[in-house]
Amino acid sequence: MADIYELSIALNLHEGLSDEELAELRWHLGLGPKPEDLRIVPAFPAVVDDDRGEPVTVDDPVPLLGQHGEAWKVHGALVAVLLRPEDARCGTWALTVRQEIHPDDFDRTGELLGWLATKADDRHRTPVGTVHLGWTRLCESDQFEPLVVRDGEVAWP
Repeated sequence: MADIYELSIALNLHEGLSDEELAELRWHLGLGPKPEDLRIVPAFPAVVDDDRGEPVTVDDPVPLLGQHGEAWKVHGALVAVLLRPEDARCGTWALTVRQEIHPDDFDRTGELLGWLATKADDRHRTPVGTVHLGWTRLCESDQFEPLVVRDGEVAWP
């Protein structure tokens, strides 16, 4: 069985995102260039071999939700869309994402999702503070699980 999950997000973001936050979010969604400074997810440590074949840790930033095109395991299309609805209140944004994700990427992607939860419109928030971002599904399953953030942490499957 493959360890690939479908990650689906349907989220409205509240007003007040700065230009820097929007630029970094667009980059993570594969919709814009990489900003000079990354603040939402500031570090992307990766272990590579140096010239002598010794392992070293380098910073290797990659967009976390930026896949577009045909899905590899979950079938269908991988997308990331961020737009301001025409009838939206001033400053709100609509975010729709469908991506494939491996459990090895849960921690780093969780940093971005935790940040998104802080920017989510109140309609996504329960009275106890849990934020519903969307759903996850193991690629070979037909059962979707809620994708939620509790106390700043993503509740991964």
